[in-house]
Amino acid sequence: MPGRWWRRMTDRGRGPLFPYGVAEVTGPSMVPTLRHGDRLLVRYGAPPRPGAVAVLRHPFRQDLLIVKRLVERRDGGWWVLGDNTDAEAADSRTFGTVPAGLVLGLVRARYRGIRPGRQRSAAVVLAWLVSAVRPVPADRSLSRRLRAR
Repeated sequence: MPGRWWRRMTDRGRGPLFPYGVAEVTGPSMVPTLRHGDRLLVRYGAPPRPGAVAVLRHPFRQDLLIVKRLVERRDGGWWVLGDNTDAEAADSRTFGTVPAGLVLGLVRARYRGIRPGRQRSAAVVLAWLVSAVRPVPADRSLSRRLRAR
């Protein structure tokens, strides 16, 4: 999930003044939960928990940000997997556990942009709001299903 860099604004080391940021999804690894081009509202610094979708640094290429589901806490960090089992395995099956320090934040919501060239009537905007903006809650049952495979 390369893309937009996030920035934390701090007030003399006392932590983030505004701990939310935006990230953009690239690739199919989180389908059907997230799709290529989705934008994410990310809560940086939120405590990680099993089943949550997280933004993290790739353990071997720390300049690369990725989005994965936190499956379980193991010795050495978090076991993370993509929701799309048919996609290329760029997750813990390839690189093992991810150190907790590389988990940057949890995804709270996703939204899709309005397609360019479409009419901007109130009905179109309302339909977009209903269909495009969704919370991304932690799914513990999905976490158990992914771990069982």
